Amino acid sequence: MWNVVNQQISEALHQPFILTHKEQLSSVENEMRFHISNGELNYLVKVDLLSALERYESESKARDLLIRDSDFLIADTITIGTTLEFSFIVLEVISKAETSPNWQECGLQLAKMHNRYEQKMFGLEEDGYLLHMAQPNQWHKKWETFFAEERIGWQLQLLKEKGVELVNIDDFVVTVKSLLAHHAKPSLLHGNLCQGNVFFNESKPCLDNPACYYGDREVDIAMSELYTPLPQAFYDSYNEHLPLSPGYEMRKAIYQLYPLLLHANFYAGEHINHAQKRVNEILK
Repeated sequence: MWNVVNQQISEALHQPFILTHKEQLSSVENEMRFHISNGELNYLVKVDLLSALERYESESKARDLLIRDSDFLIADTITIGTTLEFSFIVLEVISKAETSPNWQECGLQLAKMHNRYEQKMFGLEEDGYLLHMAQPNQWHKKWETFFAEERIGWQLQLLKEKGVELVNIDDFVVTVKSLLAHHAKPSLLHGNLCQGNVFFNESKPCLDNPACYYGDREVDIAMSELYTPLPQAFYDSYNEHLPLSPGYEMRKAIYQLYPLLLHANFYAGEHINHAQKRVNEILK
């Protein structure tokens, strides 16, 4: 496999690359991760089954969107490939030198990215992935329709097919549409904004593991608040430059239901109970 990796990196760089150092890092689910180097250049290599190729291609396109339409530092894709058994993606390595994390700047940069409004519809040209699960991105003119059907309804249906029915799906989708009917504009979203996907390189904010699409900017903020919220300086800076709309706290409960449903589908167990509790709270 590593001969193939060497060859594809060499082709991408237009110069020979032969790794002289390879260190296996902690795995994420079934995905193996390696730090490789030729003594000068350093890369992160993610390796999974052949079926992960589409997921890696989606990740690469999401990184391209963030590089194009934001001022965050984003690790670029060097190459994507396959062997007889595996697929892989090779990424730049950005040093996580957190000498002075600048959360105010991070909030400002997210506000600037969200405020571009260069897309007229909600969704993306092709489906994506989050938590290694397919994420449908069919274009919609109405935000409430997109999120209710492509996010909440989709996840509830996947659970139902596993024998877990949290709520009447059709009725709940109608409820979600009614609660999300506000004046949202399509912003480019990171789609997986959380503590683990934000870091700093000499105070410059960096984002990792994107799951981009165009949607209501409040989704990024809501997801960042779900488990371990980002420092308050981030939220203060964001709101200073792009204040959240009235009614956000109510909509946040729905936006946070999506990752809860994802975890219920992926991990099952107690995560199903967490999702059920949030569904019940929304229906009150």
